Amino acid sequence: MRIVIAGAGEVGTHLAKMLSDEEQDIIVMDVDNKKLEPLENYNLLTHQGSAISFSDLNAIKTGYCDLFIAVTKSEARNILACSMAKNLGAKKTVARIDNDEFFNARWKEHINKLDIDHLIYPEMLAAKEISSALKRTWARNWFELFDGELIVVGVKIRSNARIVNQMLRDVSNISHYLHVSAIKRNREIIIPRGDDRVLENDIIYIATTRDHIDEVREACGKVQTPVANVLIVGGNDIAEQLVKKLGKTVDIKIIESDPARCDELSQRYPNCRLVQGNFSDSELYEEESIGSYDAFIALGDNSAVNMMSCMIAKTNGVPKTIAQVEDIQFIYEAEALNIGTIVNKKLLASSRIYQIMIDSDEDNARCLALPDAEVAEVIVKEGDKVTRTEVKNLKLSRDFTIAGLVRDGKGYLVDGNTTIMPGDHVVVFCLQGAMHKLDKYFS
Repeated sequence: MRIVIAGAGEVGTHLAKMLSDEEQDIIVMDVDNKKLEPLENYNLLTHQGSAISFSDLNAIKTGYCDLFIAVTKSEARNILACSMAKNLGAKKTVARIDNDEFFNARWKEHINKLDIDHLIYPEMLAAKEISSALKRTWARNWFELFDGELIVVGVKIRSNARIVNQMLRDVSNISHYLHVSAIKRNREIIIPRGDDRVLENDIIYIATTRDHIDEVREACGKVQTPVANVLIVGGNDIAEQLVKKLGKTVDIKIIESDPARCDELSQRYPNCRLVQGNFSDSELYEEESIGSYDAFIALGDNSAVNMMSCMIAKTNGVPKTIAQVEDIQFIYEAEALNIGTIVNKKLLASSRIYQIMIDSDEDNARCLALPDAEVAEVIVKEGDKVTRTEVKNLKLSRDFTIAGLVRDGKGYLVDGNTTIMPGDHVVVFCLQGAMHKLDKYFS
């Protein structure tokens, strides 16, 4: 695929780095050459130029691209750039936006005329992620694949888990309905095999089917905690989207340091309680009785402060904590600490764009991204090596594992005795940068 990324900000740069490991024709453009310099050592091209200049778009042959992604800081610039690219001949366009008005059905007809195929609103994606985490307080990550036929759950293992210290080949004796597909241990992702063990404090990624979620939760020693009240620190756009999403189902209080923003939110959402203050003020912990909340969500601009706030909330007895951690380098630290769910807009936006790429090109099967691993959806074709024998005889690379498959619309887990068939849609866990090794097994 020929892909043009307009905007070398945080989302564009992260996306470009992730895609550079694949055999794609990638061009990143930005008006600021300094933003492009860090990308020069990656397998891609850069171009200094404006996304709303016909001359610059023509210079990089935008009209021939399969996917044009506009992720500059300006919503208006992204919309105009996509419209220009589409009129030049780009097959599909994606624009990053900054408000949810574009998703209003009232304006759908007008938006369709803008020649934008997909809209990405990272703050809305983050709110959806947080909402999902509040529904399943025991899980750190939750991904639904193939319309929910297969589920991938990220869980931190404690000493009370039935599967702790068990070899994976023996885990099937505890539960036939889980496949430990990846283990994060001491900042390293492991694609495990049968002789690997699940250890205390591991974060494990489990593939399962929708009918056996409760069995997986019990095997991991987790308890589902109902959420009736939530304390949010930071009244940003994610908080606002979360208030809209949760509606009147949860009692919400927001602590915001900016008095004007406090006033604005209180007028828009009278059912939501607003408190003007700074959560770094230790007296505020006691004033707000932080330990009385079912969930605590830190959405401030500072990742380190968000992490520390969640640790304080945990110490005070809050069952579920969620932190916005936008600095990629802090994610490893956050996962090692007792923080709970971590939300990163860049990873969420990248995952959504990967899904759009799947729709554009069946051979590009990546569907979501973790900080240092990837999960792929692959459609098996006639003659693929994976169809020739049982999985245990394929001698798979240690860099990936086949976790599950969907056949005739129904999800199944994969074990050594599984024979994969043409037409199956399989889910593969893969270490970052090793996606090309799938080529040996899939056409």
